[in-house]
Amino acid sequence: MIREGSPEDVPLIRQLAERTWWPSYREILSTEQIRYMLQELYSQPALLRQMEHGHRFLLLQEAGQALGFASWSLLADPKKSRLHKLYVVPEAQGKGAGRRLLEEVESRARDRACDSLELNVNRFNKARYFYQKLGFEIVGAEDIPIGPFFMNDYIMRKRLDAPR
Repeated sequence: MIREGSPEDVPLIRQLAERTWWPSYREILSTEQIRYMLQELYSQPALLRQMEHGHRFLLLQEAGQALGFASWSLLADPKKSRLHKLYVVPEAQGKGAGRRLLEEVESRARDRACDSLELNVNRFNKARYFYQKLGFEIVGAEDIPIGPFFMNDYIMRKRLDAPR
């Protein structure tokens, strides 16, 4: 089941981030950068601010267990949308959980008449192959300063069909 997240879900989102970030990034980011990013992006105030600024969070749960989450928003051009986060706990990866979350984001974006979905992914993160498999194309690269660190990202985009 995928459901819309709310401010009451912030502790759960934080727990899922902690469980997913370390295995996802420990081989490509320093321990210090992971800690910094978790604090900057997943502290309670940071998550609440994201929700207040239009980030919609989706939570995937099965049999009472939270398996992952995604967040997305509309961009200034209302026909464009952005996937900000998509994380699945390690034991659920490779079993369709990420695909289900992404398809739900795409569906909700299409329902709001968006014609594309954009995201950033670390250039060394194997998740980029997941996104490519599901129709995203690399359209650019950027290095984003975050505190004393940089996120070295690809920008990826997928064209969305009309609402079904």
